[in-house]
Amino acid sequence: MDNITLNMEILQLEGLNISPDSSVPAFILLLLIYIFIMVTNICLVALIFMERSLHEPMYLLLCNMSINDVFGATTIIPPILIHVFTPVSRRYISYNECVIQAFCAHFHAGVSHTVITIMTLDRYVAICSPLRYATIMTNSMVVKLSVSAWSVAFLLIVTVIGLSACLSRCRNSIYNPFCDNASLFKLSCENVLINHIYGLGTASVTMGCSLGSVIVTYLRIAMVCLSSKNKTLNSKALQTCTTHLTVYIILLLSGNIIIILHRFPHLSEERKLASILPHVVPPSMNTVIYGLQIKAVRQKIMTLFNRKN
Repeated sequence: MDNITLNMEILQLEGLNISPDSSVPAFILLLLIYIFIMVTNICLVALIFMERSLHEPMYLLLCNMSINDVFGATTIIPPILIHVFTPVSRRYISYNECVIQAFCAHFHAGVSHTVITIMTLDRYVAICSPLRYATIMTNSMVVKLSVSAWSVAFLLIVTVIGLSACLSRCRNSIYNPFCDNASLFKLSCENVLINHIYGLGTASVTMGCSLGSVIVTYLRIAMVCLSSKNKTLNSKALQTCTTHLTVYIILLLSGNIIIILHRFPHLSEERKLASILPHVVPPSMNTVIYGLQIKAVRQKIMTLFNRKN
């Protein structure tokens, strides 16, 4: 009985199926991506905090996204790097570590959507009620929105993972590059209908709220721009909204491609590779998109480079 309990506490992680010839290139590519994510996001947060001219609600809310991207990438990429050179038969993870990793992976995804929602609200107020923007989007409001974005995601995800962690286990294999909620409840032989319903419901509500807020906000912004004859306002609105929308589309595509590939069992290797995309593509693209598209950020970056030269 003790041996069985011990075996259930140590899980075998299948991970990515990388051939020996591809191990070194895959390791170097993932390592460079991880370094790029860390450097660009941390530098963006540091730039916003150091430059007083960037102490505006839009940029302060953007810090939430960069911090979350660093968190999400760190949750997934380093463990995958460790397993690149490890044979599949020797890839192990403890059950407790698996639960923590599953929570962190889903928490990152949840915060990505809640942060997008509060950033959408900020753009709505800025463009649709510019005269009231300063009185509505105060520092206190920015803090409240940021705390609510992280808190809502935390409460939803801790319940999802908690339900799966309470199940008894009869298997010890994880058929994924990292642990997630589905991997946890698939370890059990119990009825996991509640886990399916709550997990799907949580994902639907989170994604539905972010998608709904984006659609409603941008329809309203479009109406304001069409009725306005201020070309400067329309140009600024188009620039910031295009940036925001691009980031959101990348988030949706990288997340939904996994759902699509789940419908094709013969594409299991492609699905495993796609499962890491939400933790790699948005974190590496967000700072590039915002840095290039938002004029204030771009100007500050150019100013810093000019000072060094």
